[in-house]
Amino acid sequence: MQPQGIYEDYIYPFTPDMPWNIDNFGPLYIPQAGDVIPLTERNVALYRRCIETYEENTLSEANGQWYINGEKADSYTFKLDYYFMMGDNRHNSADSRFWGMVPDDHIVGKAVFIWFSWDKFGSFFTKIRWSRLFSFIHD
Repeated sequence: MQPQGIYEDYIYPFTPDMPWNIDNFGPLYIPQAGDVIPLTERNVALYRRCIETYEENTLSEANGQWYINGEKADSYTFKLDYYFMMGDNRHNSADSRFWGMVPDDHIVGKAVFIWFSWDKFGSFFTKIRWSRLFSFIHD
């Protein structure tokens, strides 16, 4: 387990200003369509990918001012809903801790039921969580 404050350069948002790691990540606000954030160094580090890649804007800085699509801006209003995707095997999953938030239009599947559930701390006879096997996941 990585202690808090240990920076791992492969963890989103890839900046030592936010020394996050696989075990101590965040806090991170996940924006929804219509949410407004102020454009600060921290927010730009966290949301640049959303603003540029997913929402197809240009984002630049000159003389301490931020510009979106060439226009001076102090804040940004999100157009899309975003999600934080977490893998089911925390230490062996490449998830949003590695590549950031995902807009809703990039999600192509939905978990429907629990196929298998294992308790690694259980005894030989109680490792399998029998009551969870093939149970449906409700919204």
